Amino acid sequence: MELFLELSVLIAIATAVAAVMRLLQQPLIIGHILTGLIVGPLLLDLIHSAETLAVMGEIGVAILLFTVGLHLSPDIIRRFGKVSFITGIGQVLFTTVVGYFISISLGFSSLESFYIGVALAFSSTIIIMKLIADKGELDTLYAKIAVGFLLVQDLIAILLLVGIPLFSTSSFTATSIGSFLLTGIALMGFVVLASRFFISKVNRFIAQSQEFLFLFAIAWGIGVAALFKGFGLSLESGALVAGVTLAALPVRHEISARLVPLRDFFIVMFFILLGSQMQFVDIQSVLPAALTLSLLVLIGNPLILMILMGFLGYRKKTSFQTGLTVAQISEFSLILIAVGVSMGHLEAQILSLVTFIGLVTIFGCTYMVLYSERLYAVLAPFLGAFERKDAFEPRMRHSGHSVILFGCNRIGADFLESLKTLDKHFLVVDHDPDTVSMLANSGIAVEYGDAGDIDFLGSINVSKTELVISTVPDPETNLLINRSIRSRNPDAVIMVIAHRIGDALSHYEEGVDYVVLPHFLGGKYASDIVIRFGTDKAKYATLRTKHIEHLKLRIAAGHEHPYPSAMKL
Repeated sequence: MELFLELSVLIAIATAVAAVMRLLQQPLIIGHILTGLIVGPLLLDLIHSAETLAVMGEIGVAILLFTVGLHLSPDIIRRFGKVSFITGIGQVLFTTVVGYFISISLGFSSLESFYIGVALAFSSTIIIMKLIADKGELDTLYAKIAVGFLLVQDLIAILLLVGIPLFSTSSFTATSIGSFLLTGIALMGFVVLASRFFISKVNRFIAQSQEFLFLFAIAWGIGVAALFKGFGLSLESGALVAGVTLAALPVRHEISARLVPLRDFFIVMFFILLGSQMQFVDIQSVLPAALTLSLLVLIGNPLILMILMGFLGYRKKTSFQTGLTVAQISEFSLILIAVGVSMGHLEAQILSLVTFIGLVTIFGCTYMVLYSERLYAVLAPFLGAFERKDAFEPRMRHSGHSVILFGCNRIGADFLESLKTLDKHFLVVDHDPDTVSMLANSGIAVEYGDAGDIDFLGSINVSKTELVISTVPDPETNLLINRSIRSRNPDAVIMVIAHRIGDALSHYEEGVDYVVLPHFLGGKYASDIVIRFGTDKAKYATLRTKHIEHLKLRIAAGHEHPYPSAMKL
């Protein structure tokens, strides 16, 4: 079948299955895996360009981990590195040991039990990050911790995948392992230095064109991932590092928002290919063992993680939500078992066993993560054993802003001066790289972004926002802002600018709380001056002096034009 036709058929089937999932109100990720099973060798056997789909899947994985990295600033890594390291290593060790002894009791040999125990210890970074991203919770505490320990697990998995073949040959030496580690450190150092001394300097140039920003983001994320993969490391780690190095830039949310559609398309191909590669050979003979070991992953792994996090002082809800993220096995687990089969260490039925466990646990974990709030509401009374009496966990910084100001043009600058006097955290969103740079250098919280981009608006945390002010002159953009904020925070006060009475009335009909009409407001202010000052020339002179000083300050700040062209949000 021609490649284009093959892809068209796959997309059509994936869409049909996704539609069924939507009608049944089921997670789409399950639909994508089911699509893989349908089009794979088990049923229709439509995939004849697996290599092409694999490349598309790798692009999706790279973009997914790159966007995750954009949410991980170096400060977050420093704060949660310890808990990520302890839980990542601790859970792998505990699950491996418990899985080993359960496998022994089920009649497997020592070598088979070791492979099975290790395979059950790894959780899928890609699946969990996709689920958390779909929930819009990448900025939560449990998500930050989950990202950390999942990456620790990935590193252990990579070392095993590299180490097992080395251990099995005479080429294994301390030098080869040392070289592997040094290569990883050197690549990370190179990417960090390149970001700090090059990208940060050209940030303003990159942000001036949306098309170029989009292209640059893809080139940087996929390029760094390819660099890591080319040197024998995982592309996942490279893509994540690429995102982390850009996490401090004001354009990070704009980049993330623009990559979402591309990420979602390519990641669908990853899950379709994953589903098509699942193998079930003589599954009846290992079904009891598969169900028993699936329970270990679905229940045992979360319990192990909750115990570790409770010991470290985290509250039971955070421990519970984090624990649910390890209730499935990783694609690394399937690869590890496949390596064992290819080297003659394992029989083919072990691959069928782990494949079945993967299918059951991925399905189960998907529901557990997506409905974690409901599960916690039911189980909360029984989770006290996982929380210390002196439990205290760090609060997430910058979890939201009380006030958001869209646009820092002439009118926006007036609002900015007023906001500085309030005892509230506020965020400025602007589309002018020069303005963003100036505000950032002044210590003001600022994001570069297009207020007319619905994906960008959705990336802004407005859960605790009390007031939203838009000085954007475009009425359609203001309507979009209102709808985006209202859908997530109905109680926020929203104020926008309009230059025509018809636009103002339209905004009021859409539920905007107050519309500022600058021309009418200016006329009212001027008329009030006449009433107060009358014909007293001295009072006008005093006001005139203050006004001139104010205008000079505005010119010095770069606001001499009413609506600079760069401010079109």
